Amino acid sequence: MPNLWAIGIAWAAMLVVLLVIDGLIAAKAGNVQLAVPKTTEIGAPLELGVQAEFAGLMAPRTISGNLGVDDRLSDNGRIAFTLDRSQPKERIYSGASTTTPSRRGTGDIGKLWLRWKGPLGLAWRQTSKQSDQSVAVMPNISAVRSPTVQMFLRDSIFGLLARKFRGEGSEFEALAEYQPGMDRRSIDWKGSARHSKLLAKEYDTERNNQIVFALDCGSAMCEPIDGLPRIDRAVSAALLTAYITLKSGDQTSLFSFAAKPELSTPFLSGSRNFYRMQQDAATIDYRHQESNYTLALSALSNRLQRRSLIIIFTDFTDPTSADLMLEAAGRLIDKHLVLFVVLEDEELSEFIKKQPENAEDVARSVTAQSLLEQKKLVVTRLQHMGIDVIEGPHKHIGTRLINSYLKIKRRGAI
Repeated sequence: MPNLWAIGIAWAAMLVVLLVIDGLIAAKAGNVQLAVPKTTEIGAPLELGVQAEFAGLMAPRTISGNLGVDDRLSDNGRIAFTLDRSQPKERIYSGASTTTPSRRGTGDIGKLWLRWKGPLGLAWRQTSKQSDQSVAVMPNISAVRSPTVQMFLRDSIFGLLARKFRGEGSEFEALAEYQPGMDRRSIDWKGSARHSKLLAKEYDTERNNQIVFALDCGSAMCEPIDGLPRIDRAVSAALLTAYITLKSGDQTSLFSFAAKPELSTPFLSGSRNFYRMQQDAATIDYRHQESNYTLALSALSNRLQRRSLIIIFTDFTDPTSADLMLEAAGRLIDKHLVLFVVLEDEELSEFIKKQPENAEDVARSVTAQSLLEQKKLVVTRLQHMGIDVIEGPHKHIGTRLINSYLKIKRRGAI
């Protein structure tokens, strides 16, 4: 209907007018606050909160927002929010969103954007606020806080465990009447002859031993296991065991290396220094470099003045670097007690167990089998050298390491 062209113009003009009116009468943002925790742990849920106060004739129904964050806090670099009214009669809106940090370090908080519609739903209004806050992503120590570990410490470190250590340590404690089940080598024949009864020597476990956690932060340890890098899994297991060693009265230190030695903390003792050790572990960076075992372990050996227990967290896939590692470890065992910790690669095991469907699956399975055989060969060579190796899933590696440490303590091998 060409004669009604004026109606089309009037309709478009009316829409423009309504759009302008909708934008003018839409609520305006007042005070916007962002609640950000100072610290969090890698792999643990991190909750961020937003609260905004609005003024105007018409209150918005819902408000959506986006927060720009560091890649350590979110893989895509942003976190989405939805704000709702806290109280029906108030103009305060609040909302929260949860993310999971995937890397340690300082996660910076960027700009916050809020957007809402006018009462007619035709126009958008938005506001932005730059934040200068940051979140320190610390190593995960949830295992330390678990009820099982706390109960173990309460009942063992200060009670039954100390009694259990007696008789298996290296420091002479006292003479006691020999009981069936005791080691016959502990019988004191001269004392038994003087007292006309069998007496056995009791030993107490040595305190103040030196324990070093050496963490490889090279390229092999930066590969993910179950969503987190291997180095972070290793740091969590090391801190869990370090909590036990500090409680046991031993001096504990952290050492990290890649192409060169990175971190070397002083020896600490007492559980009060555990938080300091956690902060030191948070500074261990991700290095996409080949690990230099010769330089790192030589520097560590020169630093140690007396016999120590060295717990090395690493992974070996390249036969050449594995040979260099074996050579460097062989020089350490002459003076120190060395323990290797290797995380089991569950992804390779899944490739081998998976039923192949095409040629690509077969090639992947064969490659995975070859890598596992190379690793098994290196582990066997370490064991032939007299070095204990702990290998297992990341969920159980901390518990196995604690058991190995307590077994070494009972033997008095340090």
